[in-house]
Amino acid sequence: MADNQFINNKPVNNQFNHKNYIIRTMTADDVSLAVNWAGKEGWNPGLNDASTFYHADPSGFFVGELDDQIIAVGSAVIYDDQFAFCGLYIVAPEYRGKGYGLALTKHRLAHCGDRNIGIDGVLENVKIYQRIGYVPFYENRRYQFTASAKLFNPIYIKPITNDDLQPIFVYDRQCFPAPRNNFLTHWITQPQAKSLFYTADGKIKGYVVRRRCLEGYKIGPLFADNAEVAQQLLNAVQVDIEGETVLLDVPEINQEAVKIAEQEKMCVVFATARMYQKGLPNIDNNKIFGITTFELG
Repeated sequence: MADNQFINNKPVNNQFNHKNYIIRTMTADDVSLAVNWAGKEGWNPGLNDASTFYHADPSGFFVGELDDQIIAVGSAVIYDDQFAFCGLYIVAPEYRGKGYGLALTKHRLAHCGDRNIGIDGVLENVKIYQRIGYVPFYENRRYQFTASAKLFNPIYIKPITNDDLQPIFVYDRQCFPAPRNNFLTHWITQPQAKSLFYTADGKIKGYVVRRRCLEGYKIGPLFADNAEVAQQLLNAVQVDIEGETVLLDVPEINQEAVKIAEQEKMCVVFATARMYQKGLPNIDNNKIFGITTFELG
């Protein structure tokens, strides 16, 4: 690359320099920068992803700085003593393949300690992830579709209020390897989001969150007891955005979820490998019809 290239209005130094490369914890502003980079990479982040991600674990986001210039970002969110998830990993294009990203990855793995660590890795890099201890288990497929006004039963589906959060946390734990109450509070109540739950016989049978993105919307999570409940929630969460582009990240391990996506004639536009360091977590995968995010699990 030419020596006159710039990142964040600073000249690029293309020489690998361990001595001047520092890895540190992000500030809240740094997380905004990382999400902005994600937008430039075409990841189409949510408008509130920076603030909601940060609430998952403020100590779990890192930058690599070379001569006081941020050239790499990545997260290693610790949920509890047993589980962590790594993501939001981007190296500035001019510094890729020079060892800076690997150094950041090793730092994040060390930060997670002895926990089971999950990632959603791009398919072409699966072998690279395997070399640092990750094992692939299934694909998460990103489906795209156009929202339409569909029928649903309003008797069973209601907006999630603050009074509903505690039972939502309990339900979520069936589908996620660790408690994440603080994150979910901010995720569910974020601006320009729609959060619904399905209840029958006094019990929660599923819930869904839709958030506004740079382009269109993303749905996630979509957790439900069965395909019928999932379909009702999916119908309800898109009824007011007819004609908009929507993304839903579906785990292929749940064939009922894949079936819904295919019946709705959604198109696969991207896929990742869901990988773990210490085996597949003991959760109810049959209730996961859409994951929360590629970045946080």
